[in-house]
Amino acid sequence: EINTLAILPLISKSHHPRAIEAATKYFLVQAAASALVLFSSMTNAWHTGQWDITQLTHPVSCLILTSAIAMKLGLVPFHFWFPEVLQGSPLTTGLLLSTIMKLPPMALLFMTSPSLNPTLLTTMAILSTALGGWMGLNQTQTRKILAFSSISHLGWMAIIVIYNPKLTLLNFYLYALMTSTVFLTLNSIKALKLSTLMTTWTKAPALNTMLLLTLLSLAGLPPLTGFLPKWLIIQELTKQDMAPAATIISLLSLLGLFFYLRLAYCATITLPPHTTNHMKLWYTNKPTSILVA
Repeated sequence: EINTLAILPLISKSHHPRAIEAATKYFLVQAAASALVLFSSMTNAWHTGQWDITQLTHPVSCLILTSAIAMKLGLVPFHFWFPEVLQGSPLTTGLLLSTIMKLPPMALLFMTSPSLNPTLLTTMAILSTALGGWMGLNQTQTRKILAFSSISHLGWMAIIVIYNPKLTLLNFYLYALMTSTVFLTLNSIKALKLSTLMTTWTKAPALNTMLLLTLLSLAGLPPLTGFLPKWLIIQELTKQDMAPAATIISLLSLLGLFFYLRLAYCATITLPPHTTNHMKLWYTNKPTSILVA
């Protein structure tokens, strides 16, 4: 809650109606999720006499806690607030929302992983990967693309947290590192739209090259860094006899690969979108030519 109150002024500092709306949405969602966490603990204490949130045993309490953490993180179907909040925030605040502000709910997810509902969490993880990739396909705003990218990556983290929580943390650290690079690069070149991104190659070729490599790493292409956690997650899911889930989530990552490649293409395009160097002869009649001469 202290983190939530700290980030609200940063979201609404531009005094734009969209920024105020984003701050309001963020506050309401986080407050509702915190209330659900307390309610799950209270329900468990009512039935078992145990207040420790890391040792929930009552099925209803586990279900409520799983939903509350999903709401805090922005997993499907509680993802509706995240793209809108990120779109209404500056790029630097968006960086904080995508990385540092995800740390407290990720820590809660890590600590309570034995108490979570595995069926619900796996379903939400697969849906997050699907919807994150699907909704990012037709976006033209870079912040919304990164928001759906975050939802897709959260699906990869959530699907493995019950079986191997340390792998979830590794995935989160690498994701935070790569996303920070993308946000800081976009902030340096002031690219809020894909159309703006197309004209930045001639201004900052080194930054654009780094952006290209980072985007391909986020897509999970080998031999880049982002491939490692996905490979380890697929391996762990196969060991847990969840080969169908591993296959589905691997195929769904191709949706994300498409819009990462689209971003990378726009970032490295070398020709301007409009060619202006066009020559045309002036045709004049004979009396006008004589008069000019």
